[in-house]
Amino acid sequence: MLEIRIHGRGGQGAVTAAEMLSVAAFEEGRHAQAFPTFGSERTGAPVVSFCRIDDRPIRIHEPISHPDALLVQDPTLVHQVLLFEGVGEEAYVLLNTGRSFAELGLGEVEDRLRPGRAVCVPATEIARAELGRPLPNTALLGGFAALTGWVSLDSISTAIRQAFAGEVGEANVRAAKAAHDRVLEKKGRSARA
Repeated sequence: MLEIRIHGRGGQGAVTAAEMLSVAAFEEGRHAQAFPTFGSERTGAPVVSFCRIDDRPIRIHEPISHPDALLVQDPTLVHQVLLFEGVGEEAYVLLNTGRSFAELGLGEVEDRLRPGRAVCVPATEIARAELGRPLPNTALLGGFAALTGWVSLDSISTAIRQAFAGEVGEANVRAAKAAHDRVLEKKGRSARA
């Protein structure tokens, strides 16, 4: 079973991201579940969403304490919340920022993980360029597909189109593809280093 934890703030779409990720897994014939947990329910409050993916039915419903992958929508959370608690060396970490882990004072997090498993991608910048709004969730899902290979970009795109109709959906698909390409490029550079 693959367990993914998504941290964001209210209004950024962490809940929607987990739901779209579960739909992408369903598209590939797998079982999935997505559910959020909230602190205070207000715009801007920290939000955590969870997604599980498996080839068998999923019977557990507890929050994920030891994720196989961690997606961080809001980089301001890195020093406010215990984001990396329970993240083992085999996990993947995708952080929404144009800065590096070292620049954020998180070099030890990157060093703790296996090479190529910690990547930063400027999902908010990509979203602004494609959507005209700072909504990083779909861009992060595209980056997640590239980083882990657990779901395909095609399945992510299908899930996005089911969540958002017309041009809004297509703009979100473009954001996902742009982040996907950016993460693949970074992975290629780290493999050559």
